[in-house]
Amino acid sequence: MSVAPILKIEGLQAKVAEEELGILKGVDLTIRPGEIHAIMGPNGSGKSTLAKVLAGHPGYEPTAGKVTFDGHDLLELEADERSRAGVFLAFQYPVDIPGVSIANFLRTAVQSRLEEGQELDIFEFTDMLAERMQMLDMDLAFAERHVNDGFSGGEKKRNEILQMAVLKPKLAVMDETDSGLDIDALKVVANGVNKLQDEDPSMSILLITHYQRLLDYIKPDFVHVMVSGRIVRSGGPEVALALEAEGYKTYEGQEPSTNGSSPSSKSTKSKQS
Repeated sequence: MSVAPILKIEGLQAKVAEEELGILKGVDLTIRPGEIHAIMGPNGSGKSTLAKVLAGHPGYEPTAGKVTFDGHDLLELEADERSRAGVFLAFQYPVDIPGVSIANFLRTAVQSRLEEGQELDIFEFTDMLAERMQMLDMDLAFAERHVNDGFSGGEKKRNEILQMAVLKPKLAVMDETDSGLDIDALKVVANGVNKLQDEDPSMSILLITHYQRLLDYIKPDFVHVMVSGRIVRSGGPEVALALEAEGYKTYEGQEPSTNGSSPSSKSTKSKQS
């Protein structure tokens, strides 16, 4: 029995806001609960633009197509509404917020998801944050540091994983999470992602990356190749291995893939059985 998609993108086109430069030129993609999808492509192919459009970044404007997330018209929702609905974006370049502790930042984020008039119990939050950090093998003192201020690349990405652990999204979009990480930091971040999906097998993940190495540690169910604003090939993990051997030039000038979606819900069944 087919499982209803958590995310369905149909013919999505988008451009830089207030400019005529089109970047996405007809993206089709279907992600079901519990699936891990990876999008790979060269610089300028539209991978990060897709992530930002899904998150509601004001610098990018959808011009055509449809995006349905968990029954909602995603493009009609503001960025904060998308977050509350369960969309999470891990940035390629996380922003520094000097003067704001990670604990206070996360407490504000959790409070924003409560119904109007509800107050977050500070003691319950503190216990929950400690439990999340212990699960990720993080020193509790990390939560008292200012958000990304003076952090190494690995610490910034680890902070993103902690945010995921606290907010528990339905869909985590990870924009080049491996960017700038050495192999040890990459393993730490990947281990955190894997723990979160083991805990909640219904969480879907969209990985955006240049390189196959991330996929050695976070195993995708489906891999898509994006070139010039379109998905031109979709398949299993073997697609990433082929890219390592062939490069992206093989796909230049190709027509969009007709199966920019998971062909079945077999991976979801295996994870949820």
